[in-house]
Amino acid sequence: MQHKPITRLKTTLSFTFLFFLITSFTLTAQTDTRIYDIIDAVSADRIKNDVKTLADFGTRHTLSDTVSQTRGIGAARRWIKSQFEATSKDCNGCLDVFYQKDLVEKGRNGRIVKDVEVVNVVAIQRGTKYPNRYIIMSGDIDSRVSDPTDYTSDSPGANDNASGMAGTIEAARVLSKYKFENSIIYVGLSGEEQGLFGGQGLAAFAKANNWDIIGILNNDMIGNITGVDGVIDNRSFRIFSEPVPPTETERQRRARRFYGGEVDGISRQLARYIHKNVKTYMPEMNPMMIYRLDRFGRGGHHRPFNDAGYAGIRIMEAHENYTQQHQDIRTENGINYGDTFEHVNFDYAAKLTAVNAINLASIAWAPPSPETVGIGGIVQPSAKFEWSAVEGAVAYKIYWRDTTSPTWDNARLVGNVTSYTLEGIVVDNFFFGVAAIGKDGHESLVAFPNTIVRN
Repeated sequence: MQHKPITRLKTTLSFTFLFFLITSFTLTAQTDTRIYDIIDAVSADRIKNDVKTLADFGTRHTLSDTVSQTRGIGAARRWIKSQFEATSKDCNGCLDVFYQKDLVEKGRNGRIVKDVEVVNVVAIQRGTKYPNRYIIMSGDIDSRVSDPTDYTSDSPGANDNASGMAGTIEAARVLSKYKFENSIIYVGLSGEEQGLFGGQGLAAFAKANNWDIIGILNNDMIGNITGVDGVIDNRSFRIFSEPVPPTETERQRRARRFYGGEVDGISRQLARYIHKNVKTYMPEMNPMMIYRLDRFGRGGHHRPFNDAGYAGIRIMEAHENYTQQHQDIRTENGINYGDTFEHVNFDYAAKLTAVNAINLASIAWAPPSPETVGIGGIVQPSAKFEWSAVEGAVAYKIYWRDTTSPTWDNARLVGNVTSYTLEGIVVDNFFFGVAAIGKDGHESLVAFPNTIVRN
């Protein structure tokens, strides 16, 4: 008779401990306090100082002076490299800083009026577990005025794109204080205004060196809150992403007709990841997912990576002011034209830098996505899934959404298994995906099904 209360006590303790473990994992999977520390560490003042320094080089046109210590793109890229090197010194050499360069010959297009060496400034923070897997943040070094071939006139490029470049430098300063399983690349890309040459060069370099690129977050104009339409908005920003990779095979294209996935390519999953992470950690912000490669008829430096088959998105302000983009500095009809320092909102630039930093960190702390995700459930009242195991994953999460929804609205944490059946969920009516979850609760990008389960 004396053993029964002890048995009940043991049972109660066992269930209590199990509940504690489940609750602790669930909470960890939702938030990581280090992410809030990263947000708080981003400095608007440092970004302001960096934008001022970049703007004060006079012009950063890709074809501008490379010899002067105070003017032109040569001086600018040397200064950017020095900033990455200073950050590396502060973290005991945690950044590998170097130039990546390519010669672009005169006549390559109408904007290349002389031979030019397009030089990118690269800083790599090596991952402890996956040093060859990279998540990239980029800003553009170069600037221009109204005439894209004018490489001598003053072109401060304060917002386009000293803001994105300063944000990249600041993200490196903040994240260098942490260790990550995956590698992070911070890069200043050149040649954007002349034809996206810097991105083309780095994407080709990545291919040649067999880099495993998770994705690129291209930052191009993150400092303007007053639109040419009169709207003032310091909380909204846009995330541009293409629907499917241009490198998809004919077989993949045909499969989409029958199984879906028209808006579920790798770049779109990266955009959804950023949207969800911002809603979790920075709910005051309004991330706008734009279902388009870039602005209408225009381009940015994520595109060369997309062209090479990598995931890539563009992060930028929600409301542009065209009087301050690609303009000769002048005053006409009471309007001050030109991309000058006084137009940049540095608190807003800091917010969008934090958006980048928390997503770089979350992805770099997360395990890889499952390489293979199978889906089944044809003519059945359930959806079946099988996926490849991911090293370092402690659990997996199945996501699903209405076929017309832009975001993953439903999810189920399914533990450390590689197959699962969602009972009562008709596969016809939703889109699905699977993410791997690491020990600290950080999730991989969602992997859209890429094979069919027929049993």
